[in-house]
Amino acid sequence: MLPRLGLAEWVVLAVAGERPVHGFAVAALTAADGELGRVWQIPRPVVYRAIGRLVDAGLITAEAVETKGGPPRTLYAATPTGRGHVEVWLNTPVPHVRDLRSEFLLKLAVLHRHGQDATALVDAQRRELAPIVAALRAEQDRAGRAGDGADEFDRMLAAWRRTSAEAALAFLDEL
Repeated sequence: MLPRLGLAEWVVLAVAGERPVHGFAVAALTAADGELGRVWQIPRPVVYRAIGRLVDAGLITAEAVETKGGPPRTLYAATPTGRGHVEVWLNTPVPHVRDLRSEFLLKLAVLHRHGQDATALVDAQRRELAPIVAALRAEQDRAGRAGDGADEFDRMLAAWRRTSAEAALAFLDEL
């Protein structure tokens, strides 16, 4: 079973699983102009809090201290358990359409950084999303029927949710 981590912790753990890294480097990756930050930004203080939580959970450890080129920086590496959890997390689809924009795209970005094929994740995500789309279509049909108590906003909300889910499904199909 995967530990209950926030998205910042998952990203820090995934990066620390690549090779020993210091918090400043992770913060640079997740800054607005960073490789992962273009998907989802993590402020530097949040990166350092995530490191502390991951150390406390035994998922990363301090490996060494880098002293060249500035102030001393502690390098952290994922433990074998941490790397195993990242592998499972990377291949687990997200449960909600709203999570595709952040968590799913981050998983794709990390898989790309690792040089791994994302096909299995995309296929799993499509299987996760297809019944959600079907349910949202049915919900919109119900909301659109006269006399069922649905007001105009109910119809608008149902249309938004269905359209968003269908767009996400189309995105997955394009991948």
